[in-house]
Amino acid sequence: MATKADLENWVIEAIRATGGEASIVEVAKYIWANFRKELEGSGDLFYTWQYDMRWAAQNLRGATKLTFSGRKWALK
Repeated sequence: MATKADLENWVIEAIRATGGEASIVEVAKYIWANFRKELEGSGDLFYTWQYDMRWAAQNLRGATKLTFSGRKWALK
């Protein structure tokens, strides 16, 4: 069962997979393609994961692991 805590790792993984920088849509597509089953079995998170993904990115930004590069998220 996936949790909100997993989203931070998935966001980082998605950005790495796209070369270190990705749009929100690219990150969401990556997470859905690679973690769909986990999301489907995650209860209420299944309905909020895209919203929570953005909060995960904000938390990563606060931890100085992520930055915004124009309209994309980029790893530091």
